[in-house]
Amino acid sequence: MKKLQLLFISLLISVVSIAQIEEFLKSQPEIEKIEKISGNDFFPETWKIMVRQPLEHSDTSKGFFLQRVFVADKGKDNAVLLITEGYSANYAASPRYLNELTPMLKSNQITVEHRYFSESGPEPINWDYLTVANAAADHHAIVELFKKYYTGKWINTGISKGGQTAVYHRTYYPDDVDVTVAYVCPLNFAVEDKRHERFIQNVPGTKEDREKVRQFQVQVLKNRDKIVPKLEDYSKEKKFEYYVSIDEILDYCVLEFPFALWQWGISPDKIPSANAGVDELFNFMIEVPGSKYFAKSGIEGLLPFYVQAARELGYYAYDADPLKKYLKIKTAKDYFSKLYLPEDLHIEYIKETALRVKKFIQTTDKEIIFIYGEYDPWTASSFEVPQKTNFLKIVKPGGSHSTRLGNLSAEQKKQVIEKLEKWLDVTITTK
Repeated sequence: MKKLQLLFISLLISVVSIAQIEEFLKSQPEIEKIEKISGNDFFPETWKIMVRQPLEHSDTSKGFFLQRVFVADKGKDNAVLLITEGYSANYAASPRYLNELTPMLKSNQITVEHRYFSESGPEPINWDYLTVANAAADHHAIVELFKKYYTGKWINTGISKGGQTAVYHRTYYPDDVDVTVAYVCPLNFAVEDKRHERFIQNVPGTKEDREKVRQFQVQVLKNRDKIVPKLEDYSKEKKFEYYVSIDEILDYCVLEFPFALWQWGISPDKIPSANAGVDELFNFMIEVPGSKYFAKSGIEGLLPFYVQAARELGYYAYDADPLKKYLKIKTAKDYFSKLYLPEDLHIEYIKETALRVKKFIQTTDKEIIFIYGEYDPWTASSFEVPQKTNFLKIVKPGGSHSTRLGNLSAEQKKQVIEKLEKWLDVTITTK
């Protein structure tokens, strides 16, 4: 009987909580659309909402757009995990989606699609308003909105560009959240930051592994006369078009190869042997970097990212010198705008944004956790943090861009959990 009473009370609390969050969402003038969706069973209810945001937060006369936000409700008094997605948030519509931190913190989960991506793009497009400051202001507005309802601690988190977004949000609005957990996120200081190439040539794997990578690049280029026709046929089959010639695309595929291999943790043991045939060389090249990365159709969906990279986020450089005698291109300098930006789109890089973020990290007392993979080339431009107790920087030995809390060693995971427990004043239990 007592168990039935407890179950009834639990269900009653859940029903009341659902009614409360629904009533709150419907009462907020900034929320223009509300849709209940199937969410992960961890949450009583999940909602997709569209929030009205200014295009330019400093001047609302410029107009507005609707930003897609997923609200997975666990309880009014629970912590809130704010996921600052750097791209589309389509995955958050899946009932399977549950961030790895959410069950640990028993938190609500709010996933914010980045402005200009997927359903959060303004019409017509004006790239002037796609800035770090405006994106941070978007997240600030979401926090301000939901702090009217949720009473628990706040944590913001993101992966890769989403991790950048989380730290940039914290830079512009330091008191919005209590803790930041940023995964595999870079802080670049140029559109073509040179630190990644030096990293690739000296850090990941063994010296023998890195030589195996280089020899694969040489073998592909030495067989150019046979591989270019294959690349051309493959591109026609996939309906890929490029901003440069097919010969140049081969060069860039080869230059991209080591970055892609190490980024995604592909073992050098899988690289075809020195006497491999042309088909094997071509297939592996397509499997690892692939030419879709440079195709107009692939670029179009990610154009907001390339605009941001060109304007404020930066990217990585290619060092063509070690392969110069095999390449058709004379230099890889300025490849970014040539490959990724339409000819009529000219964007000037603003270094001051990265410098502002760097200064914030050097001077802040806010609690931030950074998690990286040792062999991930993005670790070359990882955040440099002071030796202060408000920071924890974890680098997984041999880890890739897929490094997460869940695949850290027991000792490293313990370090992260201890910080979260201390900073959030919670007890975390893990399976």
